[in-house]
Amino acid sequence: MNRHLRFELLHNFRDLGGYRTADGRTVRWGRLYRADSLGKLRGDDWDRFLELGVGTVIDLRYDWEIAAKGRVPEHPTLTYHHLSIEHRPYDQAALGPGVETGPYLAERYLEVAHDGVKELRRALEVIAGAHDRPAVFHCASGKDRTGLLAALVLGLLGVPEDDIVEDFTLTRLATARLVADWRAAHPGRELTWPGYGTAPAAVMRLFLDGLNERYGSVRGYAAGLLGVDDSLVAALRANLLDGEPRR
Repeated sequence: MNRHLRFELLHNFRDLGGYRTADGRTVRWGRLYRADSLGKLRGDDWDRFLELGVGTVIDLRYDWEIAAKGRVPEHPTLTYHHLSIEHRPYDQAALGPGVETGPYLAERYLEVAHDGVKELRRALEVIAGAHDRPAVFHCASGKDRTGLLAALVLGLLGVPEDDIVEDFTLTRLATARLVADWRAAHPGRELTWPGYGTAPAAVMRLFLDGLNERYGSVRGYAAGLLGVDDSLVAALRANLLDGEPRR
């Protein structure tokens, strides 16, 4: 199953539908997407995006990233939310070859999970409330900040951890194009970190292990740190799941 939607300038635009929950329900297709920067949308890509009927865009990037690269074009059918969940910038492209991808990125994700409490909770509220039209959330490459939020959403919906990890690793289908874009944007600069643009399973497994160790589960983290109560989880599930729970 190829979850990637084809665009010319976007490389990592994916549908989060189709995953089964532990109680036998299914995440709805065409209701929630994850993506790389929507600031790249123009021409045929913009027309293709509008055809999806998206009504809500959540931009997880820093202010300075938006200033440099642009945001999703304004359109009367779109509601735009800027929620920068990461508070400690770092440059992956500048890392040395000895930095191990899994532990390094998992630690950065855990930092974001603790720094971006206000923004992460708001993102979950926005997704839960996007009833009428599909929603999409994105960062720059659609891998790290986007992958973290996707993991939280899928975890709260009841999707098993193995599927959450597999969804994270699907960025591998976009890695070559993400690396090519970086090289085109940085002529004369060497890409020194082999982990750039990759999404090995170890990253997400270590991140989830970290949440489980500290909070017992994604649900425990969301309740204990984000203040996500049963009503918000119920709203997420009502909006994004098909079928009745297995008894």
